[in-house]
Amino acid sequence: MNGSLFEPRLRGGDYIPRFFAYYYKQWHDYTMSYHDHHSTEIMYMISGFCRVDVQTGENTEESITLRKGEFIMLDACVPHRLVVEGEQPCRMLNVEFGFTEGVRVGPSIRQIATEEQELTTLMSRPFPYLVLSDPEEVYYALKSLVLELDQRKEQPGAMAEMLFMQLLVRIARLREEAERSNTQQTDMYIKRCIEFLHLNYDRDIVVKDMAAAVNLHPGYLHRIFKKHTGLTLTAYLTMLRMDKACMLLQQTDIPIQEIADYVGVASRQYFHMLFKKHTGQTPVEYRSAVERNVRNYAEEGGGS
Repeated sequence: MNGSLFEPRLRGGDYIPRFFAYYYKQWHDYTMSYHDHHSTEIMYMISGFCRVDVQTGENTEESITLRKGEFIMLDACVPHRLVVEGEQPCRMLNVEFGFTEGVRVGPSIRQIATEEQELTTLMSRPFPYLVLSDPEEVYYALKSLVLELDQRKEQPGAMAEMLFMQLLVRIARLREEAERSNTQQTDMYIKRCIEFLHLNYDRDIVVKDMAAAVNLHPGYLHRIFKKHTGLTLTAYLTMLRMDKACMLLQQTDIPIQEIADYVGVASRQYFHMLFKKHTGQTPVEYRSAVERNVRNYAEEGGGS
C-alpha cells in the first residue's frame, strides 16, 4: 500500500510499519535532483543547515530552511530535493517508512491512535510536508529506532514497532503544541493590531502602518487578521470609524461637516458614502433621526 500516514486504511485496519531506509549522512555543497518515493520520509537536522525545496502543486514550489534541531516530515509521493550551499556542511538523520499488513507483535497504529488523540488528529489532516522544531524528544526516539533497526536488520520485531509508535506520538504531540503556540501568538498579534486601530483611527493610517505597529509583514498580518476576524484590515478600520461617527452624531454637538475629520476620513464626500453604506442613512438623516427619538422620548414623559 501507499506509504502515506494519511492512508484511510490505517485507521480502519491493523497495520505495522515497514522501513525502507534509515541512515546518517553529512552533506556538503550538494544539490539533489527532484524526486519522490512511495514512503514517508523524516529528515532530521543534527547540525548545520540546509534547504529543502518541495513541489506542493503543479506549478508551486516552496523552500524550507532547516536548522539544527528541526526536522521535516514529507508525505509519500511529494516531489522534493535537498540543497546544501556554502562552506558549512550539514549532518542529517533520515528515515523512510511505510505500512503493511502483517503479523503484529505490538499494538497497531490504529490502536495507538485510539488512545492518543493527537495521533488521530495528525493522521486525519493531510499535509505535503510538516516542519517542526524539536526539544530533542523526537531526536532521541528517532535515534533509538535507527539503532534498533541497525541491530535487528532481518526482523525488526516488537522493540522497533514500539519505538516507531513512540516516535509518531511524539511528533503528533509536538505538532499539537506548536499549533497551540502559534494560535496564542496569532491572538496576541490580532489583539495588538486592534488596540492600535482603536488608538489611531482618527489618523490617516494604512496597512503598512498597522503591520509596523505589531512588527509583522503587511501581507502576513492581512492574512491572519482576515482569518481571525472575518474582516480585512481596511474593512475593520472602516467599521470602527463608522461606529465612532455614529457615537459622535448621537452624543455630541460636533458639526456634521467636521465628523469626518474626527474619525480619520480625509474626504467628506467619501465619509458620507461610507457612512450611508454602513448605516443605510446619510449623517444628516442619522442625526435627525436621533434628535426625533430624543424629542419623542421627552414628550412621552420618558425623562420623568
